[in-house]
Amino acid sequence: MRETVITPHKSWKSFFTEIWDYREVLLFLGWRDILVHYKQTVIGIGWVILRPLLMVAIFTVIFAWIAKIESPGVPYPLIVFSGMIAWQFFADVVTFGSNSFLANQQLVSKVYFPRIILPASRVLCSLIDSLILLAFYLVLSRFRYGVTPSLSFFLLPLFLMWLAFFSLTISLLFAALIMQYRDFRHIVPFVVQASLYCTTVGFSIWFVPQNLRWGLALNPLVGVINGLRFCLFNEVFSWPTMFISCGVTVLCAVLSFSYFQRVQDSFADIL
Repeated sequence: MRETVITPHKSWKSFFTEIWDYREVLLFLGWRDILVHYKQTVIGIGWVILRPLLMVAIFTVIFAWIAKIESPGVPYPLIVFSGMIAWQFFADVVTFGSNSFLANQQLVSKVYFPRIILPASRVLCSLIDSLILLAFYLVLSRFRYGVTPSLSFFLLPLFLMWLAFFSLTISLLFAALIMQYRDFRHIVPFVVQASLYCTTVGFSIWFVPQNLRWGLALNPLVGVINGLRFCLFNEVFSWPTMFISCGVTVLCAVLSFSYFQRVQDSFADIL
């Protein structure tokens, strides 16, 4: 019979090893989220495509038709759509993942497993949504606009992994903060909505003056979106943006995992 020893403080190595040991729980919770995500909805999985399409329409009317933002070489709707793939994934993981501990109080207070599995399970559900959305984007870009990806398309999994890691990092941080301070439940929707306007969803990084790009690059989603567009329609790769965004991602990960490690032992008592 296998014996699990629960200690209050674990090393980083044992922390991630334990997550691997409980991978079946992660897959089970992820599959559960997938099953209930669109349960009792009229159009079901159609919402995966409908939500970003509505945002694409709004951005196109405001910025392309009214503000007359130019998009040389690439149809403007594809610029927005590619940005929405990244933002919708981030928004979904952070929105649901940050409340995962409160939404699963019985599991957290009565059953032992690595707590990080709860917000991480949402990544699996959101990844399925993003792959469906990506497939629709490829069909739309090819048959509506005649745009096909170049060989750089094969780098897309790297940027999706970066997006998943960063999204999990932020959701884990807010999930831990919400357990300690319930006020953060009201801050998360604001952060998610603000992230839509603080990223390059509606425009290319190359539309921004050079002296302002470093400020935008402090948001890792900007680097991710530039990478996605590089893979999808060969947008010019911005190396400075990538370096800054990667550095901020690492910093956020260190802060998030460190804080989570410090406070997770008190979750059962708080609930």
